[in-house]
Amino acid sequence: MSRTATHLAGLGRAELTLFMRSKANLVSALLVPLMLVFTMKVILDQFDLSGAGLAMGPVMISSAAGIILLMGLYAPLTAIYVMRREQLILKRLRSGEAEDFTILLGAALPVVTAVPLQFLIISAGITVVAGTGVPAAPFLAVTGIVLGTVLIAALAALTTVLARTAENAQIAVLPGMFLLPLTSGTYVPLEILPHGVQEVFRFLPLTPVTDLVRSGWTGSMSLTDACVRTLTLLAWIALTAWAARRHFRWEPRT
Repeated sequence: MSRTATHLAGLGRAELTLFMRSKANLVSALLVPLMLVFTMKVILDQFDLSGAGLAMGPVMISSAAGIILLMGLYAPLTAIYVMRREQLILKRLRSGEAEDFTILLGAALPVVTAVPLQFLIISAGITVVAGTGVPAAPFLAVTGIVLGTVLIAALAALTTVLARTAENAQIAVLPGMFLLPLTSGTYVPLEILPHGVQEVFRFLPLTPVTDLVRSGWTGSMSLTDACVRTLTLLAWIALTAWAARRHFRWEPRT
């Protein structure tokens, strides 16, 4: 095993132990997304999805992807990074042999690993309940979830710049928790919005994720559109990762 893999495995085990000790973490990362997803059905029932050419199952699954990434990854990972920074753990780790990326990935490993597991369980449940059937283009859904996880993890690292303490982290994530789902079709399908608004929202950070995931079940996205969504996601990942690397603080803010 390489030195990087050894460091990553050690950090991941330590973080998983700390994560499992907190009941609040378990509820926030595992139960809250599940409850919100099925609450979304009540909201979606208020819209004429069939009139917009949409089916309930794929819409719920794409909503689940956005909710899991925000509630199960963005909020808890931002708090984890801030807490480890305030506890001087990041500073001590950085003075050792582990590289910066390894330290950040090790801290994120438990919640990052939970994302695909949560999505598989919830999407399987929705598929059975809604009778959606198997995904028509599963590679699109996988692409959306994987790249979405990378994007949100980078965004969590960047958001720590706004938080002095772990308590502040709960406030620092609120703009993203509010704006990202509203502009991505997580809460309200973009197809029911005015055409001009749709075209703008298509190029915002989380929208390509929900589009790719939904198309993974419907198979309705063309190769050109899939490439555009993927490139849009990659551009946001590059921009967010660059900003996080430039501004991330390794020591407590004074």
